[in-house]
Amino acid sequence: MSTNYKELKKGGFMRQRQPNYFSMRLKSVGGHLTAEQLGTIQSVATKFGKGYVHLTSRQGIEIPFIHLDDIDAVKKVLSEGGVQVGVCGPRVRTITACQGNSICPSGLIDTLKLAEEFDKRYGGRELPHKFKFGFTGCRNNCLKAEENDIGVKGGVKPDWHAENCTFCGVCQAVCPQKIITVDKIARSVTFDENNCLYCGKCIKSCPSDAWQGRSGFVISFGGLYGNRIAVGENFLPIIFDEDKLYKIVDAALKFFADNAKSGERFRTMLERVGRENFIDMITEAAR
Repeated sequence: MSTNYKELKKGGFMRQRQPNYFSMRLKSVGGHLTAEQLGTIQSVATKFGKGYVHLTSRQGIEIPFIHLDDIDAVKKVLSEGGVQVGVCGPRVRTITACQGNSICPSGLIDTLKLAEEFDKRYGGRELPHKFKFGFTGCRNNCLKAEENDIGVKGGVKPDWHAENCTFCGVCQAVCPQKIITVDKIARSVTFDENNCLYCGKCIKSCPSDAWQGRSGFVISFGGLYGNRIAVGENFLPIIFDEDKLYKIVDAALKFFADNAKSGERFRTMLERVGRENFIDMITEAAR
């Protein structure tokens, strides 16, 4: 019986240069693996591979030198240890995330919770080409949200409370966009909200809680980082409702599935069919 390499790749087994050997991609969500899972991975790499693993650029683990004849046995051992094989090919790939606000002091959103929910909803979904989601907790952008087909970044929308303000000028000094002006004599503050990065530095630095805010999601579309590099674009205001976030993603994936040619990346499709219709549809989904 001939070997179906296409099906093997779909299931996370990528052919090596060495005949009948595969580098096996394992499933991870948001870079999160338990100690028990790591023990299983160590056991498989030792028994069936060459005693080492490869860490991918997207928070994944691959075990090289898995022989064709051992694939079924490897899957059984992994399953018993709570580890799943990953996916490749034209579908939603590994969903990446930083540690977010559950761990990081700078985090503004729960990135791991979101990555796990996205994996339940979209993980492995068949599409015209590979599709990548990435979550980063704040403007520090450790996970480089704009590299992804859809990136989600934590942000916070500032709200100034005049009754608390001492007009010290700290917010003006720390604002990276220079869109806050404090007039100490007139005891007034001006804020250009349209050019806000939602970084929250004004809120964190304010000694009197005059600046407060609500955390939400800043979404970018159409990032690429491979043979061609393109930065994902943000045209929506900050989104606060998680259900609305899923509504937006559902609309974007449908647009991709309906309009892309086979083997065409999301960004390339947007440029070919025109961004205008896509922007109109996403804007409507965000209402």
